[in-house]
Amino acid sequence: MVSNILRSILLGALVLSSAQLWATAPTSGLLLNSVEAKGISQQVAELPLLAKSVEAMAEGLNAFMSIDMDVPVPRDAGGGYTHERHKKNGQAIYEAATLYQVTGEQRYADFAVALLLRYADLYPKIGPHPEHKHQAPGKLFWQILNDAVWLVYVIQGYDQLQDVLTPEQKELIARNLLNPYVKYLSVDSSETFNKVHNHGTWAAAAVGMTGLVLGNQEYVDIALKGSAKDGHSGFLKQIEALFSPDGYYTEGPYYQRYALMPFVVFARALDRVQPQWDIFKYRDGVLLKAIYACINLSYNNLFFPLNDAIKDKGLDTIELVYGVDIAYALTKDKGLLSVAANQQQVIVSGDGLLVAQAIAAQQQQPFDYSSMLFRDGANGDEGGVAVLRSDDAKSALVVKAAGQGMGHGHFDRLGWLYYDHGNEIVSDYGAARYLNVVTKRGGVYLPENNTWAKQSIAHNTLVVDERSHFNGKLGKASESSAKVSVFSDKLNAVSVVEANAYPGVSFERTMGLIQTALLDSPLVLDLMTIRSSTKHQYDLPLHYAGQLTYISEQPKVALNTMETLGKKHGYQHLWKKGWLPVNGSAAQVTWLKGNRFYSLNTLLPKDSQILFAELGANDPEFNLRRENALVLRQTGRKDTHFVSVLESHGEYNGVREYTKQPTSQVRGLEHHVDKDLSLVLVELDGGARIVVAKADSVDPDQQHTLAFNGKRYQWRGHLAIFEESSNDGK
Repeated sequence: MVSNILRSILLGALVLSSAQLWATAPTSGLLLNSVEAKGISQQVAELPLLAKSVEAMAEGLNAFMSIDMDVPVPRDAGGGYTHERHKKNGQAIYEAATLYQVTGEQRYADFAVALLLRYADLYPKIGPHPEHKHQAPGKLFWQILNDAVWLVYVIQGYDQLQDVLTPEQKELIARNLLNPYVKYLSVDSSETFNKVHNHGTWAAAAVGMTGLVLGNQEYVDIALKGSAKDGHSGFLKQIEALFSPDGYYTEGPYYQRYALMPFVVFARALDRVQPQWDIFKYRDGVLLKAIYACINLSYNNLFFPLNDAIKDKGLDTIELVYGVDIAYALTKDKGLLSVAANQQQVIVSGDGLLVAQAIAAQQQQPFDYSSMLFRDGANGDEGGVAVLRSDDAKSALVVKAAGQGMGHGHFDRLGWLYYDHGNEIVSDYGAARYLNVVTKRGGVYLPENNTWAKQSIAHNTLVVDERSHFNGKLGKASESSAKVSVFSDKLNAVSVVEANAYPGVSFERTMGLIQTALLDSPLVLDLMTIRSSTKHQYDLPLHYAGQLTYISEQPKVALNTMETLGKKHGYQHLWKKGWLPVNGSAAQVTWLKGNRFYSLNTLLPKDSQILFAELGANDPEFNLRRENALVLRQTGRKDTHFVSVLESHGEYNGVREYTKQPTSQVRGLEHHVDKDLSLVLVELDGGARIVVAKADSVDPDQQHTLAFNGKRYQWRGHLAIFEESSNDGK
């Protein structure tokens, strides 16, 4: 059954197929020209994904057009009426102009033109926003970032209206709105415009795209090279400085998808209008790499929640819809089509048309999610993020050994996350924020983002003397980065080092996702080595998602009263619910998540303990989610180790009421150190063993030999993994 919206598009194509709408030359075509619009109109009925996207755009816009037009004098900060109304107006100008091109319906053009003329009347009358406070002020919005975003959308709308605007209207809009707007972004707010930061990127994109449409090369040049046109700032400098050679953005994937939008939209507009810049090949094609990196930094369609991240953001965000459509148009990579199909929408653009055509022709192939290292820093020398995946991509281990990540970074050097069978198993809190929830302080970052989410104890990493890395100081943390010593996609393992988080303390973490014929599922190895000349308390938290089902010994439990784990650096937010003394032996804790069991087997020295903690203390506004953690604690030690393996096993079926293999197959765990060589020996049911051999040296060609219990282990390089059946003996 054809919807009314789709029917109007088809009728428009029939009536206007030879009319002036498509008889004229294409518009400048930032992302859509009139020839592509005709193609969309003629083919939309045969392209379900495109039809869905056009209908969704029309449905939302029609509802907005049914209310009174309002272009209010700016008054409110973010989330307030005038702020939200100007956002919606800008989006409506873009959508109405696009739908005019696609449907030929004059009412859309009339609406967009009327809004533009209202803004041309308002803009000369207003000054800097009254509620800018600590932000660099915009005029329509309280921070200039929002003004830049608004113009990125509006200039695309203006571009689509050039065949209906009269010369007098064009002159008025350019004189009263577009040119003064560019001046305010690039001259009056030159500090933001020339900043190497995503705020500067949005401003450069807005100014550059306006230049492309107005035919003003000066605007394009300053957008690309900065106000002085010397290349020390501007879009090209931002491409050079804000992404690593692998396309990783230092603030993490959540902010990468946001920062990606102005990069890919302006770059695609530039590529179409002034292809001589060859922008998608600039710096070894890093913009395309950034799109792929954003996709790869996800699991089950959700981004890894590194740094300040809202955990329900994923591959279906509008920014990545743009990225995927643009990347496919440039590469014709059929793996991107499967991502687009999961997004269930395309951009109403020439690139979106290509994607919809390919998906309708069933050309998509699975996207290749594989183990990868994403280096951090403009030169790739500021650590990185390792993503280790199982062969079937059902399991993913993420190890973060990157730089601080600017103001949105967390104090989580050498932290890790683990995903399996569609679920987050070893978790990261992400950001303490309820985005756009007015009753939660207007949707801004909550106080607990600083007191909990950013603190080291909130992550799966080492905490020394109950103090966060770098004592929780951003400036100090930004001076250095962690180091990736070894990354092996062959062994599916990584070794990372942090030497600056605590004075006089260095720690190395070796982690691997070990796939072996001895087990049905991969085994996560976690070996941390700590070196210090003085004694400390070492805490190694593990934030697990699920319900405890087994503990190898009975812990002491706080039944009637609870105390917090500490008074600051995030410890004040954790209730101490139980504790288990460990005396030089392996302990085991099992939890259930989804329909699988997960067992942490950990080897701790004498006088250690496992603390059982629950988040939620000192939370007067109930802002924090109630989540659970284990804290492995060693006290009064200099050099030491934490050795653990995490096993996924069994099955729980609540519908059919059966349980399979709820207990771990790991029966023993040993750690043997001989000078600069070590072995981790994992004994399984039936006597089989997995042995991980490690050398301090990272020389890939160096030979090593270590004898233990009558066996000799020989290997080359930093790491090796051996499998021993029960018949091998010891």
